[in-house]
Amino acid sequence: MRAAAAGTLGFALLVACQRPAAPPPDAVARIGESEVRYAEFERYVQRDVGETGTVLGSDVLSELFDQFMDERLLTRLAVDRGLIPTAGAAAAGPRRAIDALLAADLRREPDAAEVDRYYQAHRQELARPERVRLRQILTQDRKAAEEARREVAAGTPFEEVARRLSKGPNAGAGGDQGELARGDLPPSFADLIFSLKPGEVSPVVPAEYGFHLFQVVDHQPAEVVPLAAARPQIAARLRQQGADRLLRALVQDARRRYNVKVYERNLPFGYEGSYRETHAKKTR
Repeated sequence: MRAAAAGTLGFALLVACQRPAAPPPDAVARIGESEVRYAEFERYVQRDVGETGTVLGSDVLSELFDQFMDERLLTRLAVDRGLIPTAGAAAAGPRRAIDALLAADLRREPDAAEVDRYYQAHRQELARPERVRLRQILTQDRKAAEEARREVAAGTPFEEVARRLSKGPNAGAGGDQGELARGDLPPSFADLIFSLKPGEVSPVVPAEYGFHLFQVVDHQPAEVVPLAAARPQIAARLRQQGADRLLRALVQDARRRYNVKVYERNLPFGYEGSYRETHAKKTR
C-alpha cells in the first residue's frame, strides 16, 4: 500500500511539475520567454487611437491587439537580424524596425515592363472625368457680388477682383480653385459651371453662406492619363504593393519563428483576433 501510495504521489508530483505555471494576472501574451503586459497594450491604444480600451468594442480592440502583437514580433525580428540595436529598440518604436526590415529585403525598383503591364491592366482606374479649371469670388452680400461682376464686365481681370473682394478660399491666389470634376462640385452649381465657356463669368449665384461668382478658365475633356504622366504614380503603387506583401510575409515568418501565446482569459474584452489558439488550429 505504501509503495502504491508513494507511486501515486510521485506521479502526481511529476504531473504538477510538467504543468505550466499560470501566467501573471497582468500578462496578456508571451513572446518566447518574455511576458507582454496589458499596460503596454493600453499605452499602444492610447498613443495610436487616442482612446482607452473602455470605450472601444471587442472587434476594434481585437484588431488593435493583433497589430500591437505584430509590431512587437517585427521589432524582435529586426533585432535578431541585427538591423536595429537591442538597446533602445522599444524606445525607437516599431516604425524603425519595419523600415529596417523592408529596406533589407525590398531593394528592387519596379522596371518599365512592370509599369507598362500595370498601366494596361488598370487603364480605367487611371481615367479622369471631364474637368474645369475654376475661379470664384465669394462675398457675404449680394451688393458686393454685383459690384465684383460689374468690375469684371468692365475689363478688370477676375483674379484681381477676387484678391480685393472675395472672402472665399484662395482669394489671395485670385480665387483659383484648381481643376474640378462634376463630382467635386455641389450639385446645385455643377450644371451652371460646366455650361460656362472658357473666360465666361456666371451670374451672381446665392448660397446659404454668401454669394458666388464663377469663372471657368478652361475645360479639360475626359481622358485616360497618358502612360508617361502615370508612370511615377504607378511605380509608387507597385512599390507599396511590394512592401505590403513583404510585410505580411515577415509577420507570418515572425509568428512561426517565435513561440507566441495569447492569454485570452487575462484580456478584459472578448478577443476575436488571429492569435487565438482555436484560429491557429483551424488554419493548420
